[in-house]
Amino acid sequence: EELCRDFAFPVLQWQAKYEGIYLLGTSIARPLISKVCLQVAREVGAEAYAHGATGKGNDQCRFQLAAEALEPTVKIIAPWRMEKFRKLFPGRTAMIDYCAKKNIPVKASIKKPYSSDENCLHISYEAGDLEDPAVDGIPIIDFGMTVSPQEAPDKVEQVTIGFEHGVPLSVNGKKLSPLAIVEEMNRIAGRNGVGRIDIVENRFVGMKSRGVYEAPGMTALYAAHLALEQLTIDRETVHLRDRISPEVAEMVYYGFWFVPKMDALMAFMREVQKPVTGDVTLGLYKGNVMVQSRTSPNSLYDAAIASMEAGGSYDQTDAEGFLRIQGLPSRVLGKVRPRKY
Repeated sequence: EELCRDFAFPVLQWQAKYEGIYLLGTSIARPLISKVCLQVAREVGAEAYAHGATGKGNDQCRFQLAAEALEPTVKIIAPWRMEKFRKLFPGRTAMIDYCAKKNIPVKASIKKPYSSDENCLHISYEAGDLEDPAVDGIPIIDFGMTVSPQEAPDKVEQVTIGFEHGVPLSVNGKKLSPLAIVEEMNRIAGRNGVGRIDIVENRFVGMKSRGVYEAPGMTALYAAHLALEQLTIDRETVHLRDRISPEVAEMVYYGFWFVPKMDALMAFMREVQKPVTGDVTLGLYKGNVMVQSRTSPNSLYDAAIASMEAGGSYDQTDAEGFLRIQGLPSRVLGKVRPRKY
């Protein structure tokens, strides 16, 4: 519940996607994991925080940056950054082999050595044969949340999501908790093949990596939220959000969650989201998400103004003066520095 309510939904309100694609399902879980681990450490009197993240990846940054922001004196133990440990286990294959010999249950295997990270928001798949970006990842991966678009039903499934102040509150008219909303949307969108992406991304540590992700519920919620914003947020505010959103995504991806800048950005977004209340109906079909209807008591859309038909409250002659003013700088420049055409 906390992951969805206090982490994923605020990021959803920002429409934050790392490099325009990745919905940050792994990234946003890490600060919460660090927070809970430190709470347990305090309860049992532990002074150190250990994690199994590789020294080449992003998670080591997310875990440590979050932990040190909350507890500046905490000791971080990261075995993959220790030379002695790496001599015993040079890589994932050696570790998987060791676990098999010692009957330690792990999801990865020698045949399928890719790394998988799962929570209620998504599942990620990396490493193994996926490290070759020329390799098709679909036949390699046992997807856990989605069917393939080819196997999805041959008819459109409608789903209506209700929002209040930018927060998802209901699915098909039934009010649910944040976690229940995500789980229900995972089931509905997942069975329609929605939410798979394959990306070569730029890691915080400097290298490029290939990841395959599935996030069916969040993909649909992002689409519904954006559709409702189109009705309810004014142009200047939404354009400002769109300019800042990539930076918010970077901060989440890199691990800068518990910082004053993020606090300020979230406070700004809470104000922006106040009018984002209403219902959006999506049509889901073989991996596609289509907006079928959107309604809001706070809608800024005025059909009388927007109509292409005669009449209405918009006087088209007003555009004459508007364009004379807007075009003034270009006319002055055109006289002083003529362009060839």
